[in-house]
Amino acid sequence: MQENETIKALIVDDDENICQLIGLYLKKDGLETDMCHDGESALVKLKDGHFDVVLLDLMMPGIDGFETLKILRTFSDVPVIMLSARGEPMDKISGLDHGADDYITKPFEPQELIARIHAILRRLKPTDSGKKRVELFNLIVNISDFSVLLDGEKIDMPPKEIELLYTLVKTPMHVFTRDDLLNTIWGQHYSGDSRTVDVHIKRIREKLGDNPHWKLTTVWGVGYKIEVY
Repeated sequence: MQENETIKALIVDDDENICQLIGLYLKKDGLETDMCHDGESALVKLKDGHFDVVLLDLMMPGIDGFETLKILRTFSDVPVIMLSARGEPMDKISGLDHGADDYITKPFEPQELIARIHAILRRLKPTDSGKKRVELFNLIVNISDFSVLLDGEKIDMPPKEIELLYTLVKTPMHVFTRDDLLNTIWGQHYSGDSRTVDVHIKRIREKLGDNPHWKLTTVWGVGYKIEVY
């Protein structure tokens, strides 16, 4: 996204009134919006058009929000904020495990939603040129285009996983606490808990596998680090 480019959001909720209400607040904040009311329609729109962020309801007819997100992640890394009346910790973890970037429990304040959208997009904005790319042996993490290469092959990861891996690889051998990583990647006002980090670390490990020169290591009772052999 360019500095002054209008943010375009896709609102996906089977309740048309909720869609209209969210759309009204986003438009007042200067965002451009589109909306649909089921997962199938959302996937068509996301394949055919460009969106900067998706607001995705969990409980919908047809395919639910989890399944919609699972399919979406096969072809797009667009940031997704999941919206749901289900606020149990395991529901939030499941949403993040399916590839959501954030999870907000209904009912919520519209200004909180807007703040979360801007926070995600700020974190995705490229940093200074000298800090966009890190390389560790056979691993390259580049947040200018949000790509991960392992042995020259692209590894598909959503933005949050890439940000987390980038933070760890940038300072190998440094131990990051779960709170450090939560504050860095999700922001100080994120309402989730440290299991969010654990879920993302688990997914990163599954995608990267074992490596001869480095390892994503758990420091029990503390957090995580990239250990170099």
